[in-house]
Amino acid sequence: MATPDWVQHAVWWQVYPLGFTGAEKTAPAAGASAEPQPAMHRLPHLIAWLDYAVELGVSGIALGPVFASETHGYDTTDYFRIDPRLGDDGDFDDLIREARSRGIRVLLDGVFNHTGRSFAPFREALEQGPTAPAADWFRFTWPEGWAPGTEPEYQDFEGHHQLVALNHDEPAVADFVADVMKHWLRRGVDGWRLDAAYAVPSSFWARVLSTVRAEFPNAYFVGEYIHGDYPAEVRDGRLDSVTQYELWKAIWSSLSEGNFYELEWALQRHNTFLDTFVPLTFVGNHDVTRIASLLEPAPGQNAFRLVHALVLLFTLPGTPTVYYGDEQGYRGIKEDRAGGDDDIRPVFPDSPAQLSEVGWPLYHLHAELIGLRRRHAWVHAARTRVHSLSNLQLVYEVYDAGNSLFAALNTADAAATLRVPEAASEVLAGDGGPDLQPGLLTLQAGGWVVLAGRRTSGS
Repeated sequence: MATPDWVQHAVWWQVYPLGFTGAEKTAPAAGASAEPQPAMHRLPHLIAWLDYAVELGVSGIALGPVFASETHGYDTTDYFRIDPRLGDDGDFDDLIREARSRGIRVLLDGVFNHTGRSFAPFREALEQGPTAPAADWFRFTWPEGWAPGTEPEYQDFEGHHQLVALNHDEPAVADFVADVMKHWLRRGVDGWRLDAAYAVPSSFWARVLSTVRAEFPNAYFVGEYIHGDYPAEVRDGRLDSVTQYELWKAIWSSLSEGNFYELEWALQRHNTFLDTFVPLTFVGNHDVTRIASLLEPAPGQNAFRLVHALVLLFTLPGTPTVYYGDEQGYRGIKEDRAGGDDDIRPVFPDSPAQLSEVGWPLYHLHAELIGLRRRHAWVHAARTRVHSLSNLQLVYEVYDAGNSLFAALNTADAAATLRVPEAASEVLAGDGGPDLQPGLLTLQAGGWVVLAGRRTSGS
C-alpha cells in the first residue's frame, strides 16, 4: 500500500464548517409532518474564502462534519445528506467545483465510530426491537421480554449517551461505511479523516478501506489517534496516516515550559513513525485550546514562542495542517463543559477584508513558511537530527538522501550564539545569520532562522 503521490505536496487548512458559517448550535426540530428541514445555504460562505486559502499557500481544505446531525456534527443522523444548516447537495457541488478550479483538494470528516440517536437504523431498532433488520448494527442489551416503548441499554462513545456506538463486528456496518465513503468520493472529494478511529478495531478499517481503495486508489485516509501504537494502527488498518498528537503536545509544551529536551525526545519518536507512514502534523485543531492561547506570553514577556511553533510545524516532516483562525492569531480556550468547544470553533466574517489588521502579520508569516515548505516538498517524509540542544535553544537538521536544511531557535530573552554544522549555508528564512566564525550562529532574543544545507558524500 502506498500513500498517493499528491499527499507529499499537501498542506491543509482545517475548517469546522458549522462554526465557520455561524450555523445554529442545534439543528431545528423537524415538524410534526417530519418534513425535511429547509436548507440554509451557508456553504457559499466558505467559497468566499477559497482565494484567501490559496494566498495562504495551502493546497487542500480539511472540512469538519458536513452531514446532517443533531448538534455539533459528530452526532450524524444522515450520512448521505448535507446538514441543512449548511446547505444542500447543490451547495456542496458548488464548493467542490470552486475548490477544484483553484487546485484545492477536499478532505471530509467521517464519524463512523458512533451516530446520533436520530440515525434512522437506530430509531428503527428501538421501535422494532431485537428482530429489527438493523438491530445488529449497535451493541444493545435487550431486557428480557422486550416490548415496544422499552428502550434497551446500548454502548455509547466515552459516556456520551447521545452518541450511539456502532457494532463494528457487523458486516452490514462495514458495507454501509464503505458505501458512504464511495458516494462522496464519487462526488469529488479526495479522502477522509476518520473521527475517533482509535475506538474502532483496525480490522474494521482494513475491511472498509480495502473495498474503497479498489475504486479509489488515489484517495487519502487519515485516522484520529490520540495515543497508542501509531505504526501498528496504520499497518493493521491500512491507513495512510494518523494525527500526530505526540508531536503537537511536545511542540507547545516544550515552548511553554522552556524545555526543548521534551521536543528532542518526541522527534526521536517521530523518526520511528516515519519508517512506516508520514503523520498528519498540526499545532491546532477543532478539539484543543488554540496555540496562541497555549503560548500566550506572560506580562513582560515577548510573544515569539508562537512564531517558533510555526517554524517547527513547517520545517519538520509530516503533512502540515493549519486550523482556521490560527493563521490570524485567534485565541480560544477549550473547556470541559457543555458548549466548551464554542470558543475554539468561531464564526468567520463574510470576507477577509473584515478581519482585524492585527492578525495579518501572522498570516503573512504562515504564507512565507508554507511557501518555504512547498519549495522543499522532500521534507514531507524526511528525518530529523538534533545538533545543539539546551532548555532554551535548539538546532536541528531535516534531511533525506539528497537534501538538507537546518533550523535554529532561541527562546531566551537574550541573544545567544549557537553551534551549527558547517554544512549550514545561506539563510532561507528568519531573522538571524551566521557570524564571521565558521560553525557559529548568533540569534537575537526570541530569534529563529532556517538555513539551506550543503550535502556531502559522507552526510
